[in-house]
Amino acid sequence: MSPRKAAVLRDGGGEQSLRDHLIATAERVIAERGTVGLTVRGIAREAGVADGVLYNHFADKEELLAYGLRAHVRRAEQGLSDLPRPGDGSIEDNLRAYVIYGLAMHQAIVPAFTGLYSQPKVLARFAELGEPGEDWRDRLRGYLRAEVERGRLAPAAKVDAAARMIVGFCHESVMAALFHEVAGPEPDQADVDDLVTVVLHGIVSS
Repeated sequence: MSPRKAAVLRDGGGEQSLRDHLIATAERVIAERGTVGLTVRGIAREAGVADGVLYNHFADKEELLAYGLRAHVRRAEQGLSDLPRPGDGSIEDNLRAYVIYGLAMHQAIVPAFTGLYSQPKVLARFAELGEPGEDWRDRLRGYLRAEVERGRLAPAAKVDAAARMIVGFCHESVMAALFHEVAGPEPDQADVDDLVTVVLHGIVSS
């Protein structure tokens, strides 16, 4: 005999499993309220299930929160433009696209991470869920290395340093406003252009 479906899923849940329902609920709560003060009990109430049900589907609370955070990041990325492919367009334009993408992504997801800095186990679980190459930073490094292989960047191009510079710019731009609670001037096109110029200069310098 197959197990009975939870009432919350019998009443309009479709074919979604209870585990998927719990992850979707965690993602929704994170998107709407962030992660400050987020608890498994709060997620269970939002999901319409008893607290203990969560532990039938996840090893611990950190696993559920990590899956919810991962779903939040994926949903945020779905709303962004596609990243350029190696060999297409100019490297300068492509780096601008990566910077603009990175800024938008950080603005969408960094607030969710700030509430979890005091929960390193959740962040560690989140990192474990990632697939090699799917992270924006990995794709940026992969793009630059592919351009080296195509001969559009010199063999000695400082790919890792360039990637760290771009990632740091995007991260700092969002974190500064978030923690100081001062919106301030957001990076504009001139800031992005200046960054790309510096990166392109540094990536080929000896």
